[in-house]
Amino acid sequence: MKPTVVFDLDGTLVDSLADITASFRHVLRAFGLPEPDDRAMAGLIGRPLVEMFRRAAPGADAEALAEAYRAHYREHMADRSRPYPGVPELLARLRGEGYALVVATTKRTATARKLAEAVGILHLLDHVQGTDGLPAKPAPDVVEAAVQAVSGQGVCMVGDTVHDVLAGKAAGLCTFAVTWGNHDAATLAAVAPDHLEPTLEPLSERLEPALARR
Repeated sequence: MKPTVVFDLDGTLVDSLADITASFRHVLRAFGLPEPDDRAMAGLIGRPLVEMFRRAAPGADAEALAEAYRAHYREHMADRSRPYPGVPELLARLRGEGYALVVATTKRTATARKLAEAVGILHLLDHVQGTDGLPAKPAPDVVEAAVQAVSGQGVCMVGDTVHDVLAGKAAGLCTFAVTWGNHDAATLAAVAPDHLEPTLEPLSERLEPALARR
């Protein structure tokens, strides 16, 4: 079994906040609903879409809002989204070192694959696993499904939110939290990831000790 590194997508590999936020706000405006401020918006990112809209617009038809979001986002997901600096190089290096690389995301699989392809990293990934009806993180199901899809041996969960860290812990993996995404260092530190870094650059050197403990 190949040692396998599990990555979140948005806020971890891809700087996609601007496009997510733009689609979210577009839908709220289209339905005549108030928009959350930036701080409240940041607190919604990473949760399932319907949950996001239920929290942002209590009493509105969250399912209808989510469908409208998906339609808009499909056309605009890569307007401003890009891999974070060094991500393609890191993924290529890890593949060269023999790791299988998978994504475990709250997005639907098809949408996540389309985004990864649009920003030029899909070919560097062995599998992209969306939630697709599985319990959302912090439940470990999507993380475990991503590892199982490549018949791998899970080593580390890499993400930018407390949900990623908790899902990785629940799956029995090392956890590496990066602070350039949606949750800041203090928020992430509260759930005690094994590693907390401002970028993904140190990841490679952190994996060997984690692999040795498997």
